[in-house]
Amino acid sequence: MDWLNLDFQLPITNPTWVFFLVLTIILFAPILLNRLRIPHIIGMILAGVVIGDHGFNVLERDSSFELFGKVGLYYIMFLAGLEMDMEDFKKNRLKGLVFGIYTFIIPMALGIWSGMTILGYNITTAILLASMYASHTLIAYPIVSRYGLGRLRSVSITIAGTAITVTLALIILAVIAGGYSGTIDGFFWMWLTLKVIAVVFLIIYFFPRIGRWFFRKYEDNIMQFIFVLAMVFLGGGMLELAGLEGILGAFMVGLVLNRLIPHVSPLMNRLEFVGNALFIPYFLIGVGMIINVRSLFAQGEALKVAVVMTIVATLSKWLAAWFTQKTFRMHKHERAMIFGLSNAQAAATLAAVLIGNKIEISPGVPLLNDDVLNGTVVMILFTCIISSVVTERASRQITLGDDFILPDEKTKEEEKILIPVSNPETIEGLMGMALLMKDPKRNDGLVALNVINDNNASESVLARGRKSLERTAMVAAAVDVKVATATRFDQSTVSGIIHAVKEYNATEVVIGLHRKATIVDSFFGALAENLLKGMHRQVMIVKCLMPANTLRRIIVAVPVKAEYEAGFLKWIDRLCRMGGQLGCRIHFFAHPETLRYLESYVRKKHKNVRTEFTAFPNWEDLLLLTGQVNYDHLLVIVSARRGSISYSPLFEKLPMQISKYFNNNSLLVLYPDQYGDPQDTLSFSDLGHHNESQHYEAVGRWFYKWFKKS
Repeated sequence: MDWLNLDFQLPITNPTWVFFLVLTIILFAPILLNRLRIPHIIGMILAGVVIGDHGFNVLERDSSFELFGKVGLYYIMFLAGLEMDMEDFKKNRLKGLVFGIYTFIIPMALGIWSGMTILGYNITTAILLASMYASHTLIAYPIVSRYGLGRLRSVSITIAGTAITVTLALIILAVIAGGYSGTIDGFFWMWLTLKVIAVVFLIIYFFPRIGRWFFRKYEDNIMQFIFVLAMVFLGGGMLELAGLEGILGAFMVGLVLNRLIPHVSPLMNRLEFVGNALFIPYFLIGVGMIINVRSLFAQGEALKVAVVMTIVATLSKWLAAWFTQKTFRMHKHERAMIFGLSNAQAAATLAAVLIGNKIEISPGVPLLNDDVLNGTVVMILFTCIISSVVTERASRQITLGDDFILPDEKTKEEEKILIPVSNPETIEGLMGMALLMKDPKRNDGLVALNVINDNNASESVLARGRKSLERTAMVAAAVDVKVATATRFDQSTVSGIIHAVKEYNATEVVIGLHRKATIVDSFFGALAENLLKGMHRQVMIVKCLMPANTLRRIIVAVPVKAEYEAGFLKWIDRLCRMGGQLGCRIHFFAHPETLRYLESYVRKKHKNVRTEFTAFPNWEDLLLLTGQVNYDHLLVIVSARRGSISYSPLFEKLPMQISKYFNNNSLLVLYPDQYGDPQDTLSFSDLGHHNESQHYEAVGRWFYKWFKKS
């Protein structure tokens, strides 16, 4: 019966069982804690306390926890930079700088005072201890990400302040460590500054260019994912070589790749999924395994040190958030969010205490003794708990409250984008455009349609149609968006699309640009031309020559009197959403009269989007745009159907001009909504008028009143 002899001993060292237990904790901790209304992060840390060396010794904190823990820490900082709204970050950089100064100076002052007066340490120990209070780790950021609040002003301010205070704290650590190792001399500061400047320049200048080149050349999802991770650790490693902590490098890589990885994209979804499912929980469990609760009740001053450190760290971070709120007159929920995110101590704090514990001020006497070491890990536990609870509560209050819902976010019309698919080569481009323009708050609203002609309904055609719809569903599923798929049999493709628009109440249609098959074939093709004649909903004809996330600018040509069209505001909203997701500038060219309405609306409703406005008085000068449109730009031409208010005979030359002068550019030709269907803002019924002339005058008066108000 030797086969029953199970050699079981603790701690478990078999890699299979180690990984199984970690996955079990990651799986069941959220399930159990949801019932108790406790944030998942706390469960991961407490689980690490229980199974670690200082708990029941189930697992040993081996090299796997060191490796995955560091990956998780880098991931937290990388995602924080990646999910940041760069325009909001620029707009709030002064606030972030002020908060960074507050959250560094206040903990330093309180830390030095408490370290010298209450704990009785010398000035060097007190300064190093205070720098540990000053730094913080965005442990609770996954909570913010889960609630979809990563682009809030308070979050951007906290992240900017985090970069500032962690940098200053790590510089203090480098100076103290260098002082005791005898490496500080006349060239120390110069050499450190030169190294940091060189690394920052390399990351800011070269990483976005390398990333844009790679994403254009390689569209394989796995290759893109591996490439991004390699860039994260390259940036972290380079900053470590410069003498600072690598987490700052990971944060910087997130910032510079921000515009190359849209928030609604398969790559972003994979990055968040892998990090939140494995690496970040691994890091949190590893943090818990360091904590020795028993040391609090042993002999020595560990309990006193732990209490003082926890109180000083928490109080100083709350004061920094309070001063920031009062300085900029922010809401109390924003103060709670700033305090919750900035209170947790982990990464730089651990680095400082471990390095300080190894530095000897005299033989056998460390700069930071074991009481400080044990007190630090207890402080980490309590600050992480406080941070998670406060952030969870603030996120829930912000999400459920009405104070933070902007008027333009309340849509009057339920959006639904119809994407007819037939050519497998255009599916990725069409879906990419639709995902960038859809309402980011909804995970549905897309309909993929395959129309099959009744006279050509063979098995092979049906099979190709099913594959196209499956491919469309896969692209949407990669970003957690639900897409309805439909196959329609009809006498013609146009008739099938028009019937589907009515059946699904679609608000717009996205189709690919037709490829000319014969010399007599038209530029847009019979399908697009008949579709425009047969329906009044917004139609977007798309030609993608490169992945949308690598576009650097959107050039929009707007015709005269476009502001009087019923769908004027709709297409502006769609393009501004795209610009916001891509983080690129939108350059509008329009008649001066149209430009006034356009600029006023964009400034008021989409102020976070980077925009530029240029007078374009004569549509005949469309060729002048050839000097403005580069190969990595998207040219958007706002056209009009024959007989509409903004229609001009010059549009008849549009196909020839596009094919001759813009053939090598990514293109989107947009036909706005017309008065034939119910619209959301400027419909006839809303204005009380039922013919074109009355509509023309009423819309003009409406815009004049709106313009004067704003």
